[in-house]
Amino acid sequence: MIVLKTAQEIALMRQAGRIVATVLAELKERVAPGVSLIELDRLAEKIILQCGATPSFKNYAPNGAPYPFPASICASVDDEVVHGIPGHRRLKEGEIVKLDVGAMYKGYHADSAITVGVGRISARAQRLMQVTQECLNAAIAAARKGNRFGDIGAAIQGVAEPRGYSVVREYTSHGVGRELHEGFGLPNAGQAEHGMLLRPGLTIALEPMINEGRAETKVKKDGWTVVTVDGKLSAQFEHTVAITDGEAEILTKLG
Repeated sequence: MIVLKTAQEIALMRQAGRIVATVLAELKERVAPGVSLIELDRLAEKIILQCGATPSFKNYAPNGAPYPFPASICASVDDEVVHGIPGHRRLKEGEIVKLDVGAMYKGYHADSAITVGVGRISARAQRLMQVTQECLNAAIAAARKGNRFGDIGAAIQGVAEPRGYSVVREYTSHGVGRELHEGFGLPNAGQAEHGMLLRPGLTIALEPMINEGRAETKVKKDGWTVVTVDGKLSAQFEHTVAITDGEAEILTKLG
């Protein structure tokens, strides 16, 4: 189901987005060798609560979940694609960590993610991160009134695949608003000019997940953490956007 937001609803999501952006900026500064993932999780929760919001992910239990998600952020390292549970693992020099944050403010969610290098990282890891950021930029540029879902997926593929990377299919971008996952999934791969029409008031969490190797994934024994099947690196960047009469508005940014 497609849910279009009013200007007032988007204003609340914009505030939720600023909170998420603030958290991610703080987490990025804290990422360093020796820092534990649980430390990052606790910091994120502290900031979210201080801002008058609540963590969207904590105790989230969608259909099919083995148990409610136990943390406030997702923290996924190296070959972990998404939904990593932050525990006492300490980050090591050269790793890359995906930090995914959601916050609910006055009943409305915003969702965003970044990939951060830990200390000095390899050129191949840096390139993967750069291409994934470019995939998100292309998705945002394609998220315009009159375009269709397939235009967004095609834009992501058009950046990643010619460079030799693969696009994760099993996990998608999604609607967001009163619910963290609201109404629909939007595949990060698609055919231009196909799929549902984009209309002003639609709010979407755009989150391409790009793999260094094969596109296929599997879930670890914890029931949540998704990893690449071949053990190769994965990167993720995400913004919540609102479709307007012109360019999409990025709701999860500072300022």
